[in-house]
Amino acid sequence: MLLQLPFPYVTCRGKTNTGTVNSTDKRRNASSEVGNLRFKMRQLPFMGVIFTVMLYIVYRTTNYQYFETEMETKLHPFETVEDNKFPSWNLRDLPHGIMQPLSDLELKPQWSKNSQSKINVTTNKNLLAMPVGIKQKENVDAVVRKFRAANFTIILFHYDGKVDGWWDLDWCGKATHIVAHNQTKWWFAKRFLHPDIVSIYDYIFLWDEDLGVEHFNPRRYLEIVKSEGLEISQPALDPNSTEIHHRITIRARMKKFHRRVYERRGKTKCSNISEGPPCSGFVEGMAPVFSRAAWFCAWHLIQNDLVHGWGMDMKLGYCAQGDRTKNVGVIDSEYIVHKGIQTLGGTGELPSTKSKMMLSPAYVQRRRASSQASSFDPRAEIRRQSTWELKVFKERWNQAVEQDKHWIDPFPRQLRRRNKRESKGF
Repeated sequence: MLLQLPFPYVTCRGKTNTGTVNSTDKRRNASSEVGNLRFKMRQLPFMGVIFTVMLYIVYRTTNYQYFETEMETKLHPFETVEDNKFPSWNLRDLPHGIMQPLSDLELKPQWSKNSQSKINVTTNKNLLAMPVGIKQKENVDAVVRKFRAANFTIILFHYDGKVDGWWDLDWCGKATHIVAHNQTKWWFAKRFLHPDIVSIYDYIFLWDEDLGVEHFNPRRYLEIVKSEGLEISQPALDPNSTEIHHRITIRARMKKFHRRVYERRGKTKCSNISEGPPCSGFVEGMAPVFSRAAWFCAWHLIQNDLVHGWGMDMKLGYCAQGDRTKNVGVIDSEYIVHKGIQTLGGTGELPSTKSKMMLSPAYVQRRRASSQASSFDPRAEIRRQSTWELKVFKERWNQAVEQDKHWIDPFPRQLRRRNKRESKGF
């Protein structure tokens, strides 16, 4: 009977045959390692493809999320401001779906036969806000009728307190009235046009009351603004207007709109390389029109204690949501007349050279004597206050720029880029 022994086995000489076994194992291990290495080498291209695909998916996902965030910021800029939101713990006892963080200036009926069908229905998407006094009632009536026909929401800021004198107008009960004695347009706007309140409106018209609108149509105006992508705009001024302070606001008869002006005379010279106010990227404070996003920025620019707004128009271009030379413009085809009526601290009457010539010498002498007897001149005081506010606003801007180490002025960079392009062209 033959007995087969397992490895390692004992030879007749009494020694194990381990040398042969070790050499065989080494050859097998080496062959196995070579096979594994070849297998891994074959896997490298496949793993590279998998890694590339995963990297591409991560990139596209991140890019898509960034794009969605940007779109949400543009469409709903007010919801991105954390300072205006209550802390979540203050709202912990409310179900999320019942909370409405925004509001509007729409009047709501207290009763109606079809009230259920009118809930949450808002048709007015644009807002006209004006400071008004009873002496300008006729002119304001003409302006409001134009905007009412274009389905605007109307809010009137009564700086003289005389609201009762307006109720004979058929549209008066459909407008919102706010009363505060001797306050300015910017004071009203800062307190009653908070971005969260006016966020449902696509455009906010913040106009003075002494504007003639015979040649102005709100619907046609907005069509141009939307088609040209203007975030901040104003209607051009008729050259026959009583007060014109900046050449860029004058109507160009042969144009539909313009974004800049060319001027070689005077202290301010405007040319192709002029990138800022008052040559380009500029509208005046009498009749500005803001998009929703631009007003969100402009509201924060308004200083709470500087009520006349002097100097702010020179900085509105920073609220243009990009390049102010492209996103700020003056509409020529829909123009207005600036009558230059002094309301706050004045008579509220339209200035007329002819009426001054018809005054009798005795009347002029009495007026001069009364003005000398009274040392207080409201208009002079208002101008003095406005000049002081302009100085303060400039100082605050410069101080803010110096203190904010993370803020970078976008427009000097833009000017340097343009100069480089022009130098390369030559």
